Amino acid sequence: MGQRLGILMGGGPAPGVNSVIAAATIRACLEGVQVIGIHDGFEGLIAGTPRTEQLDITRVSRIHFRGGCVLGTSRANPTGTAEDLQQTVDSLAELGVDMLLTIGGDDTATSVCAVGEVARDALRIAHVPKTIDNDLDLPPDVDTFGYETARSVGVQIVQNLMVDARTTGRWYLVVTMGRKAGHLALGIGKAAGSTLTIIPEEFGDGPLTLDAVADTIVGSIIKRRAEGRTDGVAIIAEGVCLAIDPASMEHLGRVEYDAHGHVRISELDLGGVLRDEVRRRLDELDCETTVVAKDLGYELRSADPVPADMEYTRDLGFCGAKYLLQGGSGAVITMQHGHFTPVLLSSLMNAAGDHVRVRLVDISSSRYAIARRYMIRVRRDDLEDPSTLRSFSACTNLEPAAFAKRFAPWVEYEPPPIRCVDVTFPSEG
Repeated sequence: MGQRLGILMGGGPAPGVNSVIAAATIRACLEGVQVIGIHDGFEGLIAGTPRTEQLDITRVSRIHFRGGCVLGTSRANPTGTAEDLQQTVDSLAELGVDMLLTIGGDDTATSVCAVGEVARDALRIAHVPKTIDNDLDLPPDVDTFGYETARSVGVQIVQNLMVDARTTGRWYLVVTMGRKAGHLALGIGKAAGSTLTIIPEEFGDGPLTLDAVADTIVGSIIKRRAEGRTDGVAIIAEGVCLAIDPASMEHLGRVEYDAHGHVRISELDLGGVLRDEVRRRLDELDCETTVVAKDLGYELRSADPVPADMEYTRDLGFCGAKYLLQGGSGAVITMQHGHFTPVLLSSLMNAAGDHVRVRLVDISSSRYAIARRYMIRVRRDDLEDPSTLRSFSACTNLEPAAFAKRFAPWVEYEPPPIRCVDVTFPSEG
């Protein structure tokens, strides 16, 4: 039997998956290598009953235009038990697969790394990083594919909500995907010019309370009202609920977990909880405002890819196949500064060696600080200026001093001022 390349996808969909599959298949077929598409991620491999199809150029030549994944997906975890891991390796061997290209996020990367360690020389592995969350621990300027499309679609939806909010004088609380990091929420909010964006990273390492999130939104609504506007759109990363102190989790309903041990965020009505909590606090402050919750998730991840993601993923698929065909193994496939740059999977593992690291939003960056400056939210200087403070308190039943005391804890998370002079030029070292 000649060389045989297996391709599978794990985790949630992302725009551009089909483009990776197509490019890798075409490259391998042109070099005389048989390509096996493995359906539903690791699920069938773990069970010993994989469902597969042979891929060829005719089958894949035009799938790069479409969202979703022609091979399907699952969150099945081959590292759950030693038996599952061994069965996965055995299933691949029975299929005659000696090269495996996986497409997925941090969980799939962790899984294929473990599969490669067990299979050793019998299987060469490579991983194409995919997640609209943009949270694989790659260099800061390397986006994971699907992110740009998801952001683009998200911005279009938020733009429509902003018009509706202005027309009807209401506030929208928009919860976006982003299990652990706020890249997507911040990207959508900054590009769309949303009233504010809330991400888990901004609150530091300590336990996050529902008070902090709800009062941040309430403060924004009040400041906006003091400026003569009764409308707004707040973007909230869904990972915010995972950062909330577990003691508060009963407010979010029954908690369920997936095969990788993650809370099923889609089962938690985070938007509804925040909406109700914000409404309650506004009522207490005699500040009448219509607040509506909106989840923004599944409509982003299976969208047709924008041209930037189509081009990017064709590069990744080509390089992933070529890397394996030329004898490479154990790498994440990336493009950096226009060049193929393999990154060792092992170098992305956490200190415990049991999971790939997650890239968080760098809240010390100018990029984040600028995003904050464009948001309408209560700031430290607002509370220190008597005139501004009086205008805020006039929108509530609180005296200025009481208002300042109420919202002072949440301005502690404010980034320092931005300095654009006295900065060292790159050539100066």
